[in-house]
Amino acid sequence: MTQTSTAVFESELKSLPLLARGKVRDIYQVDEEHLLIVASDRLSAFDVVMSDPIPGKGEVLTAVSNFWFSKIGHILPNHLSSRTLAEVVPDASERSVLNTRGVVVRKLRPLPVEAIVRGYLAGSGWKDYQATGKICGVVLPAGMQEAERLPEILFTPSTKAASGSHDENIDFSEAERLLGKEMAQQVRDASIQIYEFASAYALERGIIIADTKFEFGLDENDELVLIDEVLTPDSSRFWPQDEYQLGSSPKSFDKQYVRDYLETLDWNKQAPGPQLPAEVIAQTAARYQEARRILTG
Repeated sequence: MTQTSTAVFESELKSLPLLARGKVRDIYQVDEEHLLIVASDRLSAFDVVMSDPIPGKGEVLTAVSNFWFSKIGHILPNHLSSRTLAEVVPDASERSVLNTRGVVVRKLRPLPVEAIVRGYLAGSGWKDYQATGKICGVVLPAGMQEAERLPEILFTPSTKAASGSHDENIDFSEAERLLGKEMAQQVRDASIQIYEFASAYALERGIIIADTKFEFGLDENDELVLIDEVLTPDSSRFWPQDEYQLGSSPKSFDKQYVRDYLETLDWNKQAPGPQLPAEVIAQTAARYQEARRILTG
């Protein structure tokens, strides 16, 4: 493992072949039907991987995803396998770092669309609305404020970009073209159903899920399966309910703290990213841990 103090920037397993390094996750081949996914502490902002990792971030992403996978299994199956880490990485020393950040998953066919669900007017959606009165082509009422709850939950898909490139928002007709009409509708309906369930659960614990992103794959029977991560501080915008107010962007339990810092810099949002101050790293790590504590107990 390439470690910075207590952070893991990259995993380096000798016992399994590395297939890919994503913005955050390292993917290893277990066999023809299984993969090992390791959540590093890398942080991506504006689609650029920062050179400074956030200690413990990968452990939070893994714990929170596994928590939600167990919570929403009644809505849709997920990619987790029954195979254990000990089975696929028998060397105890090599496995030691994986115990809190590695999962063995079924190898599925990922869909070429990211499913973004929005419940509140925030982030790029707020910028879009200010410029056009719409979010991803969906017309909204005039006079809405930043952070306002949307009249209805919006499904706004995007295409998945390669590392270093920006995802592109698409309309639903384009999602239907890419996935087929029936599959696009199934993805949309499942995404909204999961968001509604998770939002209600989180709100009881004092967290507003403003928006989130899901990824899906197909199994050998062409059945829809939830993959990657789910409802984490990386894939979602979490707001503390007790600090929520209309007209401003609430403090987030996610990497928004880093984004806000980067927005103060004279940086063109192209790689390489600027170094992060120790205070920004510490504050971001604390926010991830707080989200985990509140959601999973």
